[in-house]
Amino acid sequence: MDKAAKTGIITKFARQDGDTGSPEVQIAVLTHRIKELTAHLQSNKKDNSTRRGLLLMVSRRRNLLKYLYRENYERYISLTNELGIRR
Repeated sequence: MDKAAKTGIITKFARQDGDTGSPEVQIAVLTHRIKELTAHLQSNKKDNSTRRGLLLMVSRRRNLLKYLYRENYERYISLTNELGIRR
C-alpha cells in the first residue's frame, strides 16, 4: 500500500483531523491490506510467510470489529456496510 492510498483511507474514515488510531481507521487500513495480500496469495500459492501475516491481520481486524460492535453498534453497522465486510 502506498502512502497516498493510506492517507486517503485515513481521511475518509477519521472521526476528526489527525485521527489515525480510531477503530474505524484501523479496520479500514487492515481491510485494504488484507485485500492486497489476498490477491498476492492467489498468484503465489506457496508463500507461507505472507499467508501467516494475512491470518494475523484478519484476526486483528476481527478483534477490532468485536470491540466496535460492543462499544458502538451503529458505527459497526455503517463501517461493515461501507467496507463490504461480512458480519
